Amino acid sequence: MATIRHEFYETDEILTLSIFDRGADPTQVNVKFEDRKFSYTHGDKSLVLEPLKGQINPSNSTYTVGKVKVEIRLAKVIPGRWGGLIGDSPDPLAKPAPSSSSDTTTRRVQPRKNWDGITTEILSSDKEKTTEEDPNVGGDSTLNSFFQKIYGDADEDTKRAMMKSYSESGGTTLSTNWDEVKKERVEVKPPQGSEWKKWN
Repeated sequence: MATIRHEFYETDEILTLSIFDRGADPTQVNVKFEDRKFSYTHGDKSLVLEPLKGQINPSNSTYTVGKVKVEIRLAKVIPGRWGGLIGDSPDPLAKPAPSSSSDTTTRRVQPRKNWDGITTEILSSDKEKTTEEDPNVGGDSTLNSFFQKIYGDADEDTKRAMMKSYSESGGTTLSTNWDEVKKERVEVKPPQGSEWKKWN
Protein backbone atom coordinates (compact mmCIF):
# COMPACT_ATOMS: atom_id res chain seq x y z
CA MET A 1 0.00 0.00 0.00
CA ALA A 2 1.23 3.50 -0.85
CA THR A 3 1.34 6.29 1.71
CA ILE A 4 -0.47 9.40 0.56
CA ARG A 5 0.56 13.07 0.75
CA HIS A 6 -1.13 15.04 3.52
CA GLU A 7 -0.88 18.27 5.54
CA PHE A 8 -2.71 19.81 8.48
CA TYR A 9 -3.59 23.02 10.29
CA GLU A 10 -5.22 23.39 13.66
CA THR A 11 -7.18 25.55 16.06
CA ASP A 12 -7.48 24.89 19.77
CA GLU A 13 -10.61 22.75 19.22
CA ILE A 14 -10.17 21.14 15.76
CA LEU A 15 -7.26 19.71 13.77
CA THR A 16 -7.99 19.80 10.03
CA LEU A 17 -6.11 17.20 8.00
CA SER A 18 -6.03 17.44 4.19
CA ILE A 19 -5.34 14.16 2.38
CA PHE A 20 -4.51 14.78 -1.28
CA ASP A 21 -6.32 11.97 -3.07
CA ARG A 22 -7.53 13.39 -6.40
CA GLY A 23 -10.78 11.89 -7.66
CA ALA A 24 -11.42 9.78 -4.56
CA ASP A 25 -14.69 7.83 -4.78
CA PRO A 26 -16.74 8.61 -1.64
CA THR A 27 -18.20 5.10 -1.67
CA GLN A 28 -14.75 3.48 -1.56
CA VAL A 29 -13.15 5.80 1.02
CA ASN A 30 -12.77 4.18 4.44
CA VAL A 31 -12.07 6.49 7.41
CA LYS A 32 -11.73 5.22 10.97
CA PHE A 33 -11.50 7.43 14.07
CA GLU A 34 -10.22 6.11 17.41
CA ASP A 35 -9.18 7.92 20.61
CA ARG A 36 -5.48 8.18 19.69
CA LYS A 37 -5.50 6.70 16.18
CA PHE A 38 -6.73 7.72 12.73
CA SER A 39 -6.72 5.59 9.58
CA TYR A 40 -7.66 6.30 5.95
CA THR A 41 -7.82 3.85 3.06
CA HIS A 42 -8.92 4.24 -0.56
CA GLY A 43 -7.98 1.41 -2.87
CA ASP A 44 -4.22 0.86 -2.53
CA LYS A 45 -3.64 4.23 -0.85
CA SER A 46 -3.57 4.45 2.94
CA LEU A 47 -2.62 6.72 5.81
CA VAL A 48 -2.39 5.62 9.45
CA LEU A 49 -1.57 8.11 12.20
CA GLU A 50 -0.79 6.45 15.53
CA PRO A 51 -0.41 7.51 18.28
CA LEU A 52 -2.01 10.90 17.70
CA LYS A 53 -0.38 13.74 19.63
CA GLY A 54 -3.58 14.19 21.65
CA GLN A 55 -6.88 12.45 22.20
CA ILE A 56 -9.77 13.01 19.77
CA ASN A 57 -13.50 12.57 20.09
CA PRO A 58 -14.38 9.99 17.38
CA SER A 59 -18.12 10.77 17.44
CA ASN A 60 -17.52 14.51 16.76
CA SER A 61 -14.81 13.99 14.14
CA THR A 62 -15.96 14.24 10.50
CA TYR A 63 -14.67 14.12 6.95
CA THR A 64 -15.69 15.29 3.47
CA VAL A 65 -14.55 13.90 0.13
CA GLY A 66 -13.81 16.53 -2.53
CA LYS A 67 -12.53 16.39 -6.09
CA VAL A 68 -8.91 17.08 -5.15
CA LYS A 69 -8.64 16.15 -1.48
CA VAL A 70 -10.33 14.50 1.46
CA GLU A 71 -10.68 16.88 4.40
CA ILE A 72 -10.68 15.32 7.87
CA ARG A 73 -11.74 17.30 10.96
CA LEU A 74 -10.46 15.74 14.18
CA ALA A 75 -12.32 17.07 17.23
CA LYS A 76 -9.90 17.47 20.14
CA VAL A 77 -11.03 16.28 23.57
CA ILE A 78 -8.80 18.80 25.35
CA PRO A 79 -8.47 22.21 23.69
CA GLY A 80 -4.94 23.29 22.80
CA ARG A 81 -2.32 23.19 20.07
CA TRP A 82 -0.60 19.92 19.29
CA GLY A 83 2.13 21.25 17.00
CA GLY A 84 2.24 17.92 15.18
CA LEU A 85 0.09 14.93 14.22
CA ILE A 86 1.74 12.05 16.00
CA GLY A 87 3.86 11.82 19.08
CA ASP A 88 4.48 10.04 22.34
CA SER A 89 3.11 12.83 24.52
CA PRO A 90 1.26 11.38 27.51
CA ASP A 91 -2.49 11.09 27.26
CA PRO A 92 -3.86 13.67 29.71
CA LEU A 93 -7.11 11.73 30.06
CA ALA A 94 -5.45 8.44 30.93
CA LYS A 95 -5.66 7.51 34.60
CA PRO A 96 -2.32 7.88 36.31
CA ALA A 97 -0.72 4.76 37.74
CA PRO A 98 -1.13 4.60 41.51
CA SER A 99 2.08 5.65 43.23
CA SER A 100 3.48 3.41 45.90
CA SER A 101 5.16 6.20 47.83
CA SER A 102 3.18 8.30 50.25
CA ASP A 103 5.24 11.42 49.57
CA THR A 104 3.15 14.53 49.09
CA THR A 105 4.29 16.87 46.41
CA THR A 106 4.20 20.56 47.12
CA ARG A 107 2.68 22.79 44.53
CA ARG A 108 3.95 26.31 44.17
CA VAL A 109 1.11 28.80 43.97
CA GLN A 110 1.77 31.60 41.54
CA PRO A 111 0.55 35.04 42.55
CA ARG A 112 -2.43 36.36 40.64
CA LYS A 113 -1.91 39.20 38.20
CA ASN A 114 -3.26 42.59 39.14
CA TRP A 115 -4.97 43.42 35.84
CA ASP A 116 -6.36 46.73 37.14
CA GLY A 117 -2.84 47.87 37.99
CA ILE A 118 -1.53 46.79 34.58
CA THR A 119 -4.37 48.65 32.82
CA THR A 120 -3.72 51.80 34.84
CA GLU A 121 0.00 51.61 34.05
CA ILE A 122 -0.65 51.25 30.30
CA LEU A 123 -3.17 54.09 30.25
CA SER A 124 -0.84 56.41 32.17
CA SER A 125 2.04 55.65 29.78
CA ASP A 126 -0.24 56.41 26.79
CA LYS A 127 -1.20 59.83 28.20
CA GLU A 128 -0.25 62.67 25.85
CA LYS A 129 2.73 64.75 26.83
CA THR A 130 2.49 68.50 27.27
CA THR A 131 4.52 70.99 25.23
CA GLU A 132 6.69 71.58 28.30
CA GLU A 133 7.60 67.85 28.39
CA ASP A 134 8.13 67.56 24.63
CA PRO A 135 8.20 70.66 22.37
CA ASN A 136 7.38 68.56 19.28
CA VAL A 137 3.99 67.44 20.62
CA GLY A 138 0.99 68.91 18.84
CA GLY A 139 2.51 69.58 15.42
CA ASP A 140 1.30 72.68 13.53
CA SER A 141 -1.13 73.84 16.19
CA THR A 142 1.69 73.99 18.75
CA LEU A 143 3.94 75.80 16.27
CA ASN A 144 1.20 78.33 15.49
CA SER A 145 0.55 78.95 19.17
CA PHE A 146 4.33 79.41 19.65
CA PHE A 147 4.43 82.09 16.92
CA GLN A 148 1.29 83.74 18.32
CA LYS A 149 2.97 83.93 21.72
CA ILE A 150 6.10 85.49 20.22
CA TYR A 151 3.98 87.98 18.27
CA GLY A 152 1.75 88.81 21.25
CA ASP A 153 4.70 89.44 23.61
CA ALA A 154 6.73 91.44 21.05
CA ASP A 155 7.24 95.20 20.76
CA GLU A 156 6.05 97.18 17.71
CA ASP A 157 9.33 96.87 15.75
CA THR A 158 9.39 93.07 16.20
CA LYS A 159 5.73 92.80 15.11
CA ARG A 160 6.46 94.97 12.05
CA ALA A 161 9.49 92.81 11.16
CA MET A 162 7.49 89.59 11.49
CA MET A 163 4.65 90.88 9.27
CA LYS A 164 6.97 92.31 6.58
CA SER A 165 9.29 89.28 6.40
CA TYR A 166 6.43 86.76 6.30
CA SER A 167 4.35 88.57 3.64
CA GLU A 168 7.26 89.56 1.33
CA SER A 169 8.85 86.11 1.40
CA GLY A 170 5.60 84.29 0.64
CA GLY A 171 5.65 82.63 4.05
CA THR A 172 9.14 81.15 3.65
CA THR A 173 10.93 83.49 6.08
CA LEU A 174 10.01 84.88 9.49
CA SER A 175 12.32 87.44 11.06
CA THR A 176 12.04 89.40 14.30
CA ASN A 177 14.89 91.83 13.50
CA TRP A 178 13.36 95.11 12.20
CA ASP A 179 16.74 96.76 11.60
CA GLU A 180 17.62 94.01 9.06
CA VAL A 181 14.18 93.72 7.44
CA LYS A 182 13.46 97.48 6.95
CA LYS A 183 16.47 98.04 4.68
CA GLU A 184 15.29 96.00 1.65
CA ARG A 185 12.71 93.56 0.35
CA VAL A 186 12.83 90.10 2.06
CA GLU A 187 14.00 87.41 -0.34
CA VAL A 188 11.91 84.27 -0.97
CA LYS A 189 13.73 81.18 0.40
CA PRO A 190 11.82 78.01 -0.51
CA PRO A 191 12.66 74.79 1.38
CA GLN A 192 15.52 72.72 0.00
CA GLY A 193 14.42 70.67 -3.00
CA SER A 194 11.50 73.04 -3.77
CA GLU A 195 11.19 75.71 -6.45
CA TRP A 196 9.43 79.05 -5.95
CA LYS A 197 7.01 80.05 -8.72
CA LYS A 198 5.21 83.36 -8.90
CA TRP A 199 1.53 83.05 -9.79
CA ASN A 200 -0.12 86.08 -11.42
